[in-house]
Amino acid sequence: MSFDGLHCSLATMALTSDVESRSICSENRSGERAGGARDEVPLDENGNPTGAARELGKGWKVHPCDTIKSGETMVLADIEGPGCIQQIWMTPTGLYRSTIIRIYYDDQEHPSVEAPIGDFFASAFTSFDTFAHINSLAVCVNPGNAFNCYWPMPFRKRIRITMENRNPQDDMRIFFQINYALGPVPDNAAYFHAQFRRTNPLKFGEVYTILDDVQGKGHYAGTYMAWQLNNNNWWGEGEIKFYMDGDAKPEVSNGEIVAGSTGYPTICGTGTEDYFCGSYNFENKATKQYQEYTTAYAGVPHIVRPDGVYGANTRFSMYRWHITDPIRFKEDLKVTIQALGWRKHGRYLPLQDDIASVAYWYQELPTAPFPEIPGDNFLEIN
Repeated sequence: MSFDGLHCSLATMALTSDVESRSICSENRSGERAGGARDEVPLDENGNPTGAARELGKGWKVHPCDTIKSGETMVLADIEGPGCIQQIWMTPTGLYRSTIIRIYYDDQEHPSVEAPIGDFFASAFTSFDTFAHINSLAVCVNPGNAFNCYWPMPFRKRIRITMENRNPQDDMRIFFQINYALGPVPDNAAYFHAQFRRTNPLKFGEVYTILDDVQGKGHYAGTYMAWQLNNNNWWGEGEIKFYMDGDAKPEVSNGEIVAGSTGYPTICGTGTEDYFCGSYNFENKATKQYQEYTTAYAGVPHIVRPDGVYGANTRFSMYRWHITDPIRFKEDLKVTIQALGWRKHGRYLPLQDDIASVAYWYQELPTAPFPEIPGDNFLEIN
């Protein structure tokens, strides 16, 4: 697919190609050529046209959205390849932590993408009524809570995208558009992956694992974190670490595993705010407050502050995209981050915070099965 279906950019926009553009939404569920706007206007019990398009008829805005009932899973797209997803837009109602997006490639039975919809779009602490703007290359969140994803998702045989509504009481409504191209995929094109994790609370003295058990060749593409503080004072001294190609194996000396050895990373950060491309506590020196920001490659777009009554525990929503600096691995990958604050006398304090994350990466198939996402009660943010 070269530049056209997989790597289209402003620099290549003027170049023609032989790939075929397609789009799936509620008005064209198959994405077929000339398959849009074919729904008939529904009729009432007397056989009369009903609904908002009853006076306009077929071809107008008859079926712009879908409903996913409580406890059900809807197939948003099921596409035969080869091809590449180029953009996903959606605006769902409901509880974002209770709505799970999954993406399956080719003949795999388990997903390569699995995450709550809010976390996948770097917006864990938002809701249908709470908006936080994100302006980045990979993810945009626009007014009205319009979620946009621009991660390229090449596939060779098939791609299937589903949405599960775990809300135990309410149905949800979703407007969505999935834009893609059909055409050859380069031999060296890897598959997009995303995995959600949460630890609440992190055990004292342990590190938080963002990603583990990745096998094969690929590259790490980004991190989203939803972090709730359970202590006062500064919290972001922890370092991120990337273990690749055998780094995470315990150290061996004279044929014996060194006690307490867990291996050493090839890539090690210097602090949590440093990894998310900020500095000095994300602090606005003029206001003496945390400062939100959203940029092409990194940001802290949403900070939830205690209100002094019922709201407690400051929360940070943070993203870092490795678009210009992907982290390449040939055999395996593990990613961790420390949770560190300060205690008295200039000593670090291992924190016991509520931490969730989505890791984004590309790799060859097959995908190792992900850890099971816990039940809805565990996922809930309150």
